[in-house]
Amino acid sequence: MIETLVAGGPVMIPIGLCSLVAVAVFLERLWALRRGRVVPTAFCVELLELVKQGRFDDAQTLCRKRDVAAGRILEVALGAKDRDRAAIKERLEEVGRREAAELERFIPVLGTIASIAPLLGLLGTVLGMIITFQAIQSQGGMADVSALAGGISQALVTTFAGLCVGIPAVMANRFLLSRVDALLLDLEEVSLGVIDQLVEPAA
Repeated sequence: MIETLVAGGPVMIPIGLCSLVAVAVFLERLWALRRGRVVPTAFCVELLELVKQGRFDDAQTLCRKRDVAAGRILEVALGAKDRDRAAIKERLEEVGRREAAELERFIPVLGTIASIAPLLGLLGTVLGMIITFQAIQSQGGMADVSALAGGISQALVTTFAGLCVGIPAVMANRFLLSRVDALLLDLEEVSLGVIDQLVEPAA
């Protein structure tokens, strides 16, 4: 296995680095995008109950105690409870965009790796073919098969490695983006529930 990777030549180094970065980003985001770290169910239930009871100070205290996206967003909603519905929603949308950007942090790196890894593989392929043709030229067009094997092997190994990194990176990127979308929907649902409770007394 090691010999095969070495046969890929210098292009295998950036491809290997891309694979390490992709794995690190995926695992970090997988940990950060757990529902319990973004929209904890128990926290949301307790907060909605406090809001229903009109205990807004206790609700804000609860939000400050929990360093999660839902807590930061709902604390803003509670701070704007004396405003009308449109004003509260506008304020939440501003905070929501910031939280969405935080949830999507590092995910574009996966998209970039998914794009450049196959290109690096193609670069290795071109380099391998150049080596092959140089071997043919140096031996007057009658090169021995063993002399061509190195270049051809490098061409195939780098293509294979680039695809092996790029394809999982695409899948990981799409998976994480879908998880972000699901969490944002949960945040929106909880936020609307709190807004309904805040504006209902004034209705």
